[in-house]
Amino acid sequence: MKKTYSPLKRFLIWRIRHINNKQFIMILSVVIGILAGLGAVIIKNGVHLIKDLLTSSFALDYQNYLYFAYPTIGVLIAVLYIRYIVRQHVGHGIPSVLYAISKNNGIIKAHNIFSSIITSVFTVGFGGSVGLEGPTVATGAAIGSSLGQLLRFNYKQITLLLGLASAAAMAAIFKSPIAAVVFAIEVIMIDLTMASIVPLLIASATAVLTSYFFLGQAVLYPFEIKEAFLMKDIPYYILLGVLAGLISVYFTKMYIFIEASFSKIKRWYTKLLIGGVILGVLIFFFPSLYGEGYDAINTSLNGDYSTLFNNSIFYSYKNSVFIIILLFIFILFFKVIATSVTFGAGGIGGIFAPTLFMGAFTGLLFAYVINHFQLGSISEPNFALVGMGGLIAGVLHAPLTAIFLIAEITGGYGLFVPLMITATISYATIKLFVPNSVYTHQLAKRGELITHHKDKAVLSFMKVEKLIERDFKTVNPDATLRDLVKIISESKRNIFPVIEKDNTFCGIIRLDDIRNIMFKPELYDTTNVQNLMIIPEVYVDYDESMEQVAKKFQNSGKYNLAVLKNGKYLGFISRANVFSQYRKLLKYFSDD
Repeated sequence: MKKTYSPLKRFLIWRIRHINNKQFIMILSVVIGILAGLGAVIIKNGVHLIKDLLTSSFALDYQNYLYFAYPTIGVLIAVLYIRYIVRQHVGHGIPSVLYAISKNNGIIKAHNIFSSIITSVFTVGFGGSVGLEGPTVATGAAIGSSLGQLLRFNYKQITLLLGLASAAAMAAIFKSPIAAVVFAIEVIMIDLTMASIVPLLIASATAVLTSYFFLGQAVLYPFEIKEAFLMKDIPYYILLGVLAGLISVYFTKMYIFIEASFSKIKRWYTKLLIGGVILGVLIFFFPSLYGEGYDAINTSLNGDYSTLFNNSIFYSYKNSVFIIILLFIFILFFKVIATSVTFGAGGIGGIFAPTLFMGAFTGLLFAYVINHFQLGSISEPNFALVGMGGLIAGVLHAPLTAIFLIAEITGGYGLFVPLMITATISYATIKLFVPNSVYTHQLAKRGELITHHKDKAVLSFMKVEKLIERDFKTVNPDATLRDLVKIISESKRNIFPVIEKDNTFCGIIRLDDIRNIMFKPELYDTTNVQNLMIIPEVYVDYDESMEQVAKKFQNSGKYNLAVLKNGKYLGFISRANVFSQYRKLLKYFSDD
């Protein structure tokens, strides 16, 4: 009887016979590019549709009280969808992708393909002060992960698909294919090899063409360089870099603080109420904080700060220099709070757009103050554009992404040199105060962050629990030397952990330390184990990262370390076993 296979099984068999892995990845790059591009189009159009329905009738010179309610309604819809419809966790874009790569074998649940779209459209459309790039990347990554799982790919292949999909999503949402490739390498940490760079280019190009087809070819933030870059402006761009770096420090620390504060609140409706009220009040007084801030960024790139006053109670003060500067400061101070409480309340979105928003207003404020107080004469639009690059470089710890992204999404290639100066200075400034970005601080804190540092990347994949050796014979502290000698005769090890009946670790006995009394029977019944054991200075905690374990081996010179969990003995971990596993993984990750 002829064996029958499912259509998928037959396809996989046919693919193995006729298409090699590299060719198949190239084909998948095109598929992923199209699907990620469509995801970006749906998210973008969905948000604009909802926003237009809600706010198109608002008058510029009138405060609209609906701003109090809109954000809470949007976040409520997202929360209810997550809790009662999908009933699974929906991650915050890029951090969830980094977590999947570093901790979950590249696996992202399939529901994220549509969950991120639905939740972000309502969150941002109703005024949540977050961006769309995070959910777009999460959608693309879920597509890549699901394809990899469907096609029975291994971890390395799935991770590559995640990188391709993330780059494709960025290319589509920002219409910036080159910046998307740089983003995948710099932020998602995809290795720059020939096995990855060509598929990355294909996926990004396909995604941006898909975006062009539905959204047009115009750049995201149209910008015309009316004043060329002048050498005399270099000191101002350096100062802007320092300012952007310091504001990036504020952004990062405030974001982490508010995130930690909301994580302590247990009830979801309490989070929603607190976050919704704060967000509603902020948007009522400062309507430019509504949504992703697309319009506000565009006007600032023209040197126009009218969005500070439109729809607000401050409209009648729009000609007051003091109020203008004060509103700039307030907007910069409250934007990160609005973004953070949106997430804290349960909303879904990204931080790229808020970062671009703060960068544009940072550059515009800097130039406005310089010009108004006659400290120089500089182009306000140019500095607004370069300020965007400064904040992206600082907040995301991604200077290369910042340079290429801002040049591509604005068409401001003529300002490439000042972008490089400001982005570099901003990145160098924030690194003095904050070692990790808002995307990576939690993973880095737990020692689970994948980086381009090959040693650290390999060690992050090694887990203490999988390297524990449990074949060590244990002995009770109340046992005698006679009992110990019997145990030694049955063991092939030279270390004997001393533990209580409840597995509490007391110490160890080394064979070399008792060799001189092992053959003295007269001491067998008068010598207790607890008088022979030693308490090791160094041991391994079950929850420690392998990077910490490796340092302990290096600093202590020991060949075996006890593994404990809450003081309970679990086993030993050996230097030889760690090194052997490290070599295997290093060979795997280095293989093209």
